[in-house]
Amino acid sequence: MKWLNSLVVFTAFQVSLASVVQKRASVNDVATVGYATLNGGTTGGSGGPTTTVTTLDALTSAVSGDSKKIVIISGTITGDTVVKIGSNTSVLGARGSSLNGVGLRVLNENNVIIRNVKISKVLASAGDALGIQASHQVWVDHCDLSSDRDHDKDFYDGLLDLTHGITGVTVTNCKLHDHWKAVLIGHSDNNEEEDTPITVTLALNDWSNLNSRTPSIRFGHGHIFNNVFDDNNDGINTRDGSYWLEEKPLAND
Repeated sequence: MKWLNSLVVFTAFQVSLASVVQKRASVNDVATVGYATLNGGTTGGSGGPTTTVTTLDALTSAVSGDSKKIVIISGTITGDTVVKIGSNTSVLGARGSSLNGVGLRVLNENNVIIRNVKISKVLASAGDALGIQASHQVWVDHCDLSSDRDHDKDFYDGLLDLTHGITGVTVTNCKLHDHWKAVLIGHSDNNEEEDTPITVTLALNDWSNLNSRTPSIRFGHGHIFNNVFDDNNDGINTRDGSYWLEEKPLAND
């Protein structure tokens, strides 16, 4: 009976997570979970003008700069590059939209929200699917990050890198799947001074068919709770000087 009850709980949680991942964002939503709610919170471009983009050039232009703005991705945008997002920006994916070969980068910025964005197959020569570096107050929510495992581990880079002293970052309700190197938190063993301030929350995410970094954590503080892990080759890997609270993981490996 105990085993049956656990199965029922696991199945119910998976169904709940599957429905949550498809929730569409409101343009003025703000972070409500984890470290992204601290230090004044994370509001992105809430209250700013809204622009809908359908091309790589339009996306690159629309997300640049530090003024408040909301950018909605419509349709499929294809390329072989990463697009840098400025501060005080919300990037939202419209229903059915995707970035194919196009990654997003938050570098030396503050107050950014990325929601309902689907990113796939960003080549290593371009960079990570989603990289957040030296930035503060960032909320990533209801995103779908993937590639494939048909190539060697270095054909693509990471799905999600959170490095170089990032603080106030929350990742919620995301699907991370079909990839070699999933999530890296903390840049390297030799980057203790910069990465010790790291603060990250990982909640209600679905990790599946991943080879490693589920996640790999160096330095900093974090909280990981209510995540589902399914058919991965690695586990939560806390390394060099990291302090993390882990609660209620569900594994089906």
